[in-house]
Amino acid sequence: MRAITYTEYGPSEVLQFTEVAKPTPKDDEVLIRIRAASVNPLDWHYLRGAPYVVRLMTGWRRPKVTRLGVDVAGQVEAVGRNVTQFQPGDEVFGACRGAFAEYGCASEKALVLKPANVTFEQAAAVPVAAFTALQGLRDKGRIQRGQKVLINGAAGGVGTFAVQIARVFGAEVTGVCSTRNVDMVRTIGANHVVDYTQEDFTKSGQRYDLIFDSVGNHSLSDCRRALTTEGTLVLVGGTDKGRWLGALTGVLKAVVLSRFVSQKLLPFLAHLRKDDLIVMRELLEAGKVTPVIDRSYPLRDVPEAIRYLEAGHARGKVVITMEHRGET
Repeated sequence: MRAITYTEYGPSEVLQFTEVAKPTPKDDEVLIRIRAASVNPLDWHYLRGAPYVVRLMTGWRRPKVTRLGVDVAGQVEAVGRNVTQFQPGDEVFGACRGAFAEYGCASEKALVLKPANVTFEQAAAVPVAAFTALQGLRDKGRIQRGQKVLINGAAGGVGTFAVQIARVFGAEVTGVCSTRNVDMVRTIGANHVVDYTQEDFTKSGQRYDLIFDSVGNHSLSDCRRALTTEGTLVLVGGTDKGRWLGALTGVLKAVVLSRFVSQKLLPFLAHLRKDDLIVMRELLEAGKVTPVIDRSYPLRDVPEAIRYLEAGHARGKVVITMEHRGET
């Protein structure tokens, strides 16, 4: 089968579009004929081995795992002998290590049935970004109906889900984005939109109960100025390019500062949970959340897709589509 592989850290040019052996599912795994995958910042951090702290998990000198991609949607090709929830032919989505390939194996616990009203491309756009938005708002931010919530980075992959999920929870949502994305952010449910090229939300005088920050382009002191006295800041992303810790520098500052202030400054990292996959499937089925897709690339163009996402201007998600041999 065809897949994207890499054997050294570096820019997207080190990626190879090559033939590899088709995997065989273990007893508790499902073999997926992959129809679509999507690109996340996680992929380029693994690709570059940056910041260096990432290499404690991926291998110090060279990657221990030579495949990229997590988000996946496709059809079940085969199942391990202990799998009870799926059978060949089922359409599924979820998480699969090495999803930039024609086939992949995933744990039964990492998949759910794909809703019939969404495409494979839409389903593949969901897992990592939606987990981040859902868990960050619900579990870390403790979002409540009627709260004033600001989403910084509302037009990005995580931000587009965060805007919609915050509305599901009954919040009054303000989205922060660039001029070209103002109409789109309104369309997906934001009650108010701040164009950051025209206005700095930290200097507007508005106060929010919860700020969900997927960009990290303001200092902690600036963000605190836009919070209520007992407000919560959930930190998801950051712009610090430090070689060793990267955005973790801001995380450490938040942990220390939060001990001395009444506001909650909470770093956050999402985790794969089947229960949350089910939540997202239900929201997709009900039409309460619709994935926003910026661009689609064929498998061989994964390097270009990663370059585009890394440039930081993607509107919603960047998706990889598969064309299997013999298909037209």
